[in-house]
Amino acid sequence: MKDRFHAPGDFAQAYVIAHEIGHHIQNLQGISDKVQHARQSARNEAESNAYSVRLELQADCYAGVWAMHADGENRILEAGDVEEAMTAAAAIGDDALQKQAQGYAVPDSFTHGTSRQRMHWFNQGLNTGDIKKCDTFNVASI
Repeated sequence: MKDRFHAPGDFAQAYVIAHEIGHHIQNLQGISDKVQHARQSARNEAESNAYSVRLELQADCYAGVWAMHADGENRILEAGDVEEAMTAAAAIGDDALQKQAQGYAVPDSFTHGTSRQRMHWFNQGLNTGDIKKCDTFNVASI
């Protein structure tokens, strides 16, 4: 994270791990299967990718929920930790990665969301601590 994405810090790594655990929760809830089915039924690649983006942003929100509860129970957050997570989220947004790789972004090809979206949904989970507030599939705008 530090060298490739310029996102140093232990909490940047914790955010990424929590995001991946969020995917495990999505698997347990059956959300991943529903998204896979929706992607296969999509009319085009852009629509298919949009489902992936919502899945990824939900995992970011779940990571925020974890951070809020872990801090509340164990006081794990230190000064700068949330900023580390935000730096990581910004660095791994599709727009940032594509601009870094090719100099421009192609929104229809996004599969994980923009930097701004990733930061927003992590904060949504962090600020609410409520997994029910992570429903990226039933909001008009992500």
